[in-house]
Amino acid sequence: TMRKGEQPKKVEVSLATQAIANPDNYISINGGVREMSISPDGKEIAFIARGEVFVTSVDGSLTKRITNTPEQERFVEFAPDGKSVVYASERNGKWQIFKSSKVRTEEPFFFASTLLQEEALVSVEVDAYLPKFSPDGKKLAYIEGRRSLKVLDLATKSSVTLMGPDLLFHMSDGDQYFTWSPDSKWLLASYRPTMSNSEVVLLDASGKEKMRKLTQSGYSDDNAKWVNEGKQMLWFSNRDGLRSYATSGRSEDDVYTLFFDQAAWDKFRLSKEEFDLLKEIEKAKKPENGDEKAKAEKSESKDVKPITFDWDGFEERKSRLTVHSAAMSDAVLSKDGEKLFYLARFEKGLNLWSTNLRTKETKLEINLNANSGRLVWDKDQKNLFMLSDGSISKITPEGMKRETIKIAGEMTFDKNAETAHLFEHVWLRTKGMFYTPDMHGVDWNAIKPAYQKYLPHIGNSYEFAEMLSEMIGELNVSHAGARYSRSIPMADATAALGVFWDYKHTGNGIKVTEVIAGGPLDKADIDVKAGMIIERIDGELITPELDFAKLLNRKADKFTLIEVVNPADNSRKQYTVKPITIGAEGQLLYKRWVKKNQEEVERLSGGKLGYVHIPGMSDGPYRNVYEEMMGKYFEKEGVIVDTRFNGGGDLVADLAMFFTGDQFLTYATADKVVGGEPTSRWTKPTLAMFNEANYSDGHCFACGYTDLGIGKTVGMPTPGTCSFAGWEGLPDGTRWGAVPISAKNKAGEWLENNETRPQFEVKNMPGKIDQGIDQQLEKAVEELLKDIQY
Repeated sequence: TMRKGEQPKKVEVSLATQAIANPDNYISINGGVREMSISPDGKEIAFIARGEVFVTSVDGSLTKRITNTPEQERFVEFAPDGKSVVYASERNGKWQIFKSSKVRTEEPFFFASTLLQEEALVSVEVDAYLPKFSPDGKKLAYIEGRRSLKVLDLATKSSVTLMGPDLLFHMSDGDQYFTWSPDSKWLLASYRPTMSNSEVVLLDASGKEKMRKLTQSGYSDDNAKWVNEGKQMLWFSNRDGLRSYATSGRSEDDVYTLFFDQAAWDKFRLSKEEFDLLKEIEKAKKPENGDEKAKAEKSESKDVKPITFDWDGFEERKSRLTVHSAAMSDAVLSKDGEKLFYLARFEKGLNLWSTNLRTKETKLEINLNANSGRLVWDKDQKNLFMLSDGSISKITPEGMKRETIKIAGEMTFDKNAETAHLFEHVWLRTKGMFYTPDMHGVDWNAIKPAYQKYLPHIGNSYEFAEMLSEMIGELNVSHAGARYSRSIPMADATAALGVFWDYKHTGNGIKVTEVIAGGPLDKADIDVKAGMIIERIDGELITPELDFAKLLNRKADKFTLIEVVNPADNSRKQYTVKPITIGAEGQLLYKRWVKKNQEEVERLSGGKLGYVHIPGMSDGPYRNVYEEMMGKYFEKEGVIVDTRFNGGGDLVADLAMFFTGDQFLTYATADKVVGGEPTSRWTKPTLAMFNEANYSDGHCFACGYTDLGIGKTVGMPTPGTCSFAGWEGLPDGTRWGAVPISAKNKAGEWLENNETRPQFEVKNMPGKIDQGIDQQLEKAVEELLKDIQY
């Protein structure tokens, strides 16, 4: 209050109230598991969910949160003694490796512990992740700088590099694979000489011996596992499985084994009768006294024998274990080495199968229909644990009893802190993995604060993904950006009737100008033609003021009544139809466009040329091209290969081979030519078309076709986008990526942002293309006709 004789003063008022939003929320953790590790005693499981480390009990549902950070943790693993868990965490701008241990000795389990102590296990200047203890607990293998495999001696802190950037390349965090031998002296690892094949290699943990390639097949051989006390290994290979034409397309794998020990190989090759006899002989040699037998088995189980390698002829000591190739996810061998358990996908999702390796009896054990899966034995190989679609199960091999591991955890969740970390992660990983260190001339350090300032205003993951896309877009690079999506229950989904209509029509209804071939109204018993009017849908009149799209909302594949008026005689008919999705209608429109182009080429060339279109670089489009060129157009003198609007894939090499056939043999009788060599390649002229909408491998094809001089090219310049994407998922559901690998042309120039120009540059002009006149196609026919006349 103001006193007499004083001047008024401003009173400072401070009101304490709660924040507009509470950054701390609780999230229930009862699934969403991304990786797991089984404790040595088989009673606990460490796992990663929502970017945090948890440990849960195998029996019961006690779950303990181990880490509590806004940063993400990954690559969790129990230490061999079970007293600690190790993991990588991306803190202070880099991945580092940490170890959490129980403080109180009276608490035997992590899931019921109260006090934990975390310490840095590997702290270096660059990223370090994927920690894996040697079985004796004395060494730690890990990835450093994303492209080096190192082994750290935990006692001396000395380290050795087993594979470096000259052998490894990086696409995403955690994309290297390696595993320790039972005697802690060796590692099996995956080595990729190129992006299209991989090999299993043996590494000396001391770094003294050179890397030894074990598979040397030229196919994709990877994810090897030590089995049978290190006397043999399992691995996956697509050598005998079906593969798509596209290089990185779908392929089927098998499980193979290779024996390092000749005696173990000899035992493996015994027939069932011979093996049964051998077991009886071995049984007779063992002590009969129960106590002595138990002591002998216990002593034998504790001893870890050094692995010896019989290298003489080892390449021949290998065998395919699976009887049917399939899309494989994981596989393990039973303790006695007689049965293989594996996750395989045939018609639908992954299921658990088994094969008796002695009798080859194969059967479906558990029907899962899963999207992903991993199998891990406990230490004694009594129980099999399976991580499938975010949940963990325990399987008892005898009887194949499956029990779901109950997870009942919760975590405090600070959305703002997590978003800030994910932003940091994206910025750091982009800098660390971008294919060229100059970042396309962009000051990446300056980019960070320019976008970081928007973080307080991000309201949800959709906005976050958009902001990341804007930031990564500063690099002016293809195959980059971010997206967030989720399923919306009962979302709007407008269906289609498969017709073109007259936009100038002013009366009631939809005036049809064309019924699309193959659409809902293209039926033998439906008489709807151009000029007719669809007046009602499910009884509701379509007035000029009504947006009839709402009458088709969520009507795809559902019986729908339409009433059609024929203005010629004012007759009315009702038809029950099933509308299709917008996507299905788009496919019909694509087929319509291709058919019209084929008819136009036939007309303009006088029947001399064929036409094929390649919409994407995958197995299906290749088979369509092969079918048409070696079938319908086999007698044509040349073919126009239209790749305009090609969205990419990985087919460029197969197409280049197919279009460059050079006939060197002719098979004939005195009266008729019946074939020749090559039999599966096109040996006549082609002309390629491409335009501004070619992307990714669509650009690779435009460049390769041009550089190899396969034929003439017509169209418009194709943007330089011949690169590979390195995408990953974030804990909040956002997916993002940038370019870790790009391509160079024959001249050694980067193709990213390096457009390929056609020999004949023709632009489809407004006023022409909208009238159905394809000037590029006309030029293509003109030029290819010149080639076949000589």
